[in-house]
Parts: sequence; structure tokens; C-alpha cells
Amino acid sequence: MTILLLALLPLSIGAIAAEKRAAPPPDPTEDPLILSGGFLTHHPDLRYRLLGIEAYKDKKLEKAMKFFVRAGYYSDKASQGMVGEMLWNGEGAPKDRALAYVWMDLAAERGYRGFLLLREKYWREMSEDERARALAEGPALYAVNGDAAARERLNRELRRGRRQTTGSRTGFTGNMQIIVPGPGGSQQVISGSKFYDERYWDPEQYAQWHDQIWMKPRVGTVDIGDVEKVEEVGTRIRSAAPNIDAPEPEVPDEPAPKPTP
Repeated sequence: MTILLLALLPLSIGAIAAEKRAAPPPDPTEDPLILSGGFLTHHPDLRYRLLGIEAYKDKKLEKAMKFFVRAGYYSDKASQGMVGEMLWNGEGAPKDRALAYVWMDLAAERGYRGFLLLREKYWREMSEDERARALAEGPALYAVNGDAAARERLNRELRRGRRQTTGSRTGFTGNMQIIVPGPGGSQQVISGSKFYDERYWDPEQYAQWHDQIWMKPRVGTVDIGDVEKVEEVGTRIRSAAPNIDAPEPEVPDEPAPKPTP
């Protein structure tokens, strides 16, 4: 299992360095009841990341690659980093260090330090030809998967899901109850205040939640700690023409994602 994947298990609090700062809210993907209530329908970033992790753990590497690429299409930086790691190691696709650098540069786009460290490691180990190809091919990938395009796709999904909330215009979501059918005609109830926490649906708050998780994570055995600045020697790749309406990457048949134990 790659070093980066270890940082994704669990998806949130377990990936954060021990620091004196406010803890993020609980990760909804660790609650099986919330998942059974359809939470992931409008959170494709988390949905495809979970599917990618499952496939990777089952050694279905080609499927894992496709799921991580799909999650990256919805701006999931952890999944973009996994695509980079898998390309770097030749897992699920032929080894391609130039494209691996582009994907890790995408993962580091928001300044998340763990991904920045891996990106700089890649740059130092690449040949001049690989660096040149990364810079030549990178802008096309950025046009589709950079935040300027991918984050807006995700935001549209979050807003669409939020509009379907009964009572959202009057502020009574805390009084809602979501009924989840169970075996033998049984039912379970999810509190609306838990399921529809604004931190998981409002695009700005959702982005801040991810920043809390990934800004200073542990990647493998590297404790990022309070390093002030990552020394950058690699070249950042940018796209001048974001393509929000680029077609979604193909994915295998989707099983139901399982929460991380």
C-alpha cells in the first residue's frame, strides 16, 4: 500500500498532524448510517475516493486508478495525489513520471504541504526530458482538473443537493428526520442537523473543511509539523482556459462505497 494511501485511512482526523489547532468536524464517510441515507449522491469527490480506496485495497489497481481520476475531476486533492503516486510507481497504469508530476502538482494546488513535499521529490528525481514533457502536457490536464474548473463542478453538485433539502429556506433542517429503511422492515433515523450540517453542503465551508484536513497532514512517516514554507524547486503548472464542461472520465460499474472502519 502506498505511503499516500496510508494517509487517507481514515479520511480525515487520522491524516492530520498532531497540532494545537481546532479539530475539523467528524468525517461523514465514517458514519454508515449517513452513507446509507444517500449523502454521497451529491458528494462525488468523496464517493469516488472511497471507491478508489476500496479497489486499491482489493488490488484492483486499474479500477482504483479510474475512480481516483473521477474523484479528481471533482477537485478531490487526495485522489489527485493518489493518481500521481500510482503513475509514479506504475500501479494501475504504465509508469509515467512526467504525468505523475502533473497530478501531484494538481494535488498541491492549494498549498497542502504533504502533497507539496511529494511534488518536490518528484521534480528532483525527474530527468530534463521528463520535466519538459510535464510542462508541455500539464496545462491540458489543468484545464479539466484544476480548481478553476473542477471545484465549480463539485460546487454545483453541493448546491443541487442542498436545494433538495426540505426546510432549507426556513432554517428548520435541525428538526428534520431522515428515515433509512433497514432489513425486515426496520427503520433507522438520521438527524437533519447531522446530515445537513452546512460544513458539508455550503461550498465555501466545505472547502474550509478540506483545508483543515489536508493543509498539514502526515504523509507516511513525515511529520509536516510547523514548517513555515516548503522549499519549492519544481515548476507550477497552470491552465489559462479552465474547461468546466469537460466530459466526466469513464469509471467501472460502481459498487456501494463502504465507510472506512
